[in-house]
Amino acid sequence: MAIRVYKKTSAGRRNSSVNLHSEVTKFKPEKRLLERNQKTGGRNHHGVITTRHIGGGAKQRYRVIDFRRNRLDEPAKVVGIEYDPNRTANIALLEYPDGERRYIIAPLGVTDGQVLISGSGPVEPKSGNAMPLKSIPAGLDVHCVEIFPGSGGKLCRSAGTYARLTNKEGDWATLVFPSGEIRQVAIDCRATIGQVGNLDHQSVRLGKAGRSRHLGIRPTVRGMAMTHECHPMGGGSGRSKGNRPPAGPTGVLAKGGKTRKPDKASNKRIIRRRFSKRFGQLVV
Repeated sequence: MAIRVYKKTSAGRRNSSVNLHSEVTKFKPEKRLLERNQKTGGRNHHGVITTRHIGGGAKQRYRVIDFRRNRLDEPAKVVGIEYDPNRTANIALLEYPDGERRYIIAPLGVTDGQVLISGSGPVEPKSGNAMPLKSIPAGLDVHCVEIFPGSGGKLCRSAGTYARLTNKEGDWATLVFPSGEIRQVAIDCRATIGQVGNLDHQSVRLGKAGRSRHLGIRPTVRGMAMTHECHPMGGGSGRSKGNRPPAGPTGVLAKGGKTRKPDKASNKRIIRRRFSKRFGQLVV
């Protein structure tokens, strides 16, 4: 069992569970791949809060991840799977023949001792191997997908995510995402075969506010509970919404409203926008 559910010994333990990290095999990080992770508290250089709900949390060090996988056609051995406090997915430590070590996002099913390779062309399409989309057979699941060739993996990096390569035509490859979005990506972009591991992350229930604070998440106050000076939904006598659709503190629509720039260059590469369970299919 990868999720441990606590007994109801207190109010904080009730409905609380933890991830046992059964995939993790290495418990000390690689010192050469650690960097300082300075917290901002959501504030800019003026000390003004620009991103809400950020602050506190346990001290962390950043693990440098190789999203480009640019050591081509060189086999690398998996030394171990580690926990990364900076992301929902686990990370895998690879060692190359010359002794260099690099971190990658740990794919599902990859364990110690396996040999992975990042190919410049077609390689064996097994979980953890990387290659350009033009060399990947259609119908396979991929993750860590580049948006532009050489930019490094940007799409599908969190725990349990993947995109399905459905079609390749001309200079573009078509990907279907779990959100329901269908978009085209340049066929020269690189991707890693398989699904991201740590599937049990979505089953964890924090159980109490203190665990959110340990993660660096500050409390959320409802807009209707604020004054009108602090939030567009605030103020008035009683629960008054001001006859306007739900929005954030800066007026950005919060529930189903369009926030994407209409003249964004990549709009023409989105064949179908993501599907919302509450509001249905959004129109491009």
